[in-house]
Amino acid sequence: MENTLIVLPGPTGVGKTDIAINLALHLGCDIISCDSRQFYREMRIGTAAPDDEQLARARHHFIRFISVTDYYSISLYERDVLSLLPILFSGKNVVIMTGGSMLYMDAVCRGMDDIPDTDPGVREKYMELYRKEGIEGLRLVLRLLDPDHYSRVDLHNPRRILRALEITESTGKPYSSFLTSRIRKRDFRIIKAGLTRHRDDLYARIDRRVDGMIAAGLEEEAASLTQHRGLNALNTVGYREMFSFFDGVISRDRAIELIKRNSRRYARKQITWWSRDTEIKWFDAGKYDDIITWIDSQLNG
Repeated sequence: MENTLIVLPGPTGVGKTDIAINLALHLGCDIISCDSRQFYREMRIGTAAPDDEQLARARHHFIRFISVTDYYSISLYERDVLSLLPILFSGKNVVIMTGGSMLYMDAVCRGMDDIPDTDPGVREKYMELYRKEGIEGLRLVLRLLDPDHYSRVDLHNPRRILRALEITESTGKPYSSFLTSRIRKRDFRIIKAGLTRHRDDLYARIDRRVDGMIAAGLEEEAASLTQHRGLNALNTVGYREMFSFFDGVISRDRAIELIKRNSRRYARKQITWWSRDTEIKWFDAGKYDDIITWIDSQLNG
């Protein structure tokens, strides 16, 4: 059997972790995490990272391996995963990759444009602009430096705008000049089994998971990270809302309500993103036998 990467995409709260672990035990293989917020060791509760018991059941990679203060990017993740896979394939010719970070997953499966890494100082410059002038300040600079990308980027997403600005300034070339969307052929087979659930079931699971995070100490975890709140790693659901609560902008109950709402919104965004990928075979996450039967049939030709 040729080397095969089994990809398990799915929205937040769908149950990817447990399914990936059960599948890894069935196949005797490792799991590569593709959830960019689970990379950070300080963000255990708010990212629903696998706990110690789950990590002990199956070998995981890219879980809590860097600090929120470390620089990491999609291009570095692509490089690191592609360097790790030959090592894992030498022991077992099947590896599982699962998570909810769409761009990171696409980078491994399809490749990404050769965008250079940047000086963290350049990013900090634009982060300071963002803190002082908000997203409108970033938009104005991007419109001046790269009007082509300005016309295409999500102007409500500060992270995307920040990325474009730091690349543009670091290279002296417009960010749009690096975007070719060229698909790179991999030297391993890729099987994609998407995980989904009925919307009401998914939303109920998300709400229960948020309640579990609160009970596990999300508020305390967020409080311990307030000094890092300006970092990109902390600009994510769960932490943003808690920071607003700490600032007195909203109540604690409202923060919890917004975490649930924004988690549901993110799930919808993930579903929309992956719905365009015709290579994904979708399964109800509650029907594990169907998932494993199909994967076994694909692996056995």
